[in-house]
Amino acid sequence: MAFETATLNTSKETEKPITEIKAERPKPCCVCLDQKQARDECMLISEDGRKQCADLITEYKNCMKGYGFNV
Repeated sequence: MAFETATLNTSKETEKPITEIKAERPKPCCVCLDQKQARDECMLISEDGRKQCADLITEYKNCMKGYGFNV
């Protein structure tokens, strides 16, 4: 007697435990490096970094949000 096995089509994301999915997420120190560098340089050379570098700060925050980080 032959047995047939049924397989379900599932994505790899649904097969992995939540802890593994979180482990695959990049660390905040490893993303948005160009935006972070530009923001930091602007802040160092500006008299009023919050005002003068507002666009760079916003760009960095938006980049981080794209990776799931809320800064």
